Amino acid sequence: MTSTPPPSNLDPAVAARLKRSADGLVPAIAQQYDTGEVLMLGWMDDEALHRTLTTGRCTYWSRSRQEYWVKGDTSGHFQHVKSVALDCDADTLLVKVDQVGAACHTGDRTCFDAGELTVSTAGA
Repeated sequence: MTSTPPPSNLDPAVAARLKRSADGLVPAIAQQYDTGEVLMLGWMDDEALHRTLTTGRCTYWSRSRQEYWVKGDTSGHFQHVKSVALDCDADTLLVKVDQVGAACHTGDRTCFDAGELTVSTAGA
């Protein structure tokens, strides 16, 4: 079920550049600013991006709970924003952060440490 996103205070010039999914969201990759470590993937709508840009703390839209959540408000594992960039297709955000504590809801530093998949180069 797709819900209408709430009104946003995002700068109209920024909003005009975004290419959103059918449900009005843009994937946001959180990356540790000084090491380049990829921490997690979250989703932002216009208002979540506005809040992230104006507060300096990552705000995401929870697709399952249909509400905003600020990274660290319940876990204490904060993401302090250093920069936000839009990719060349304007459909993905790269948020460089200073991660305090774990980024993953499992308590791990990153959501991407569940094991690498095997890449087969046979026939390449």
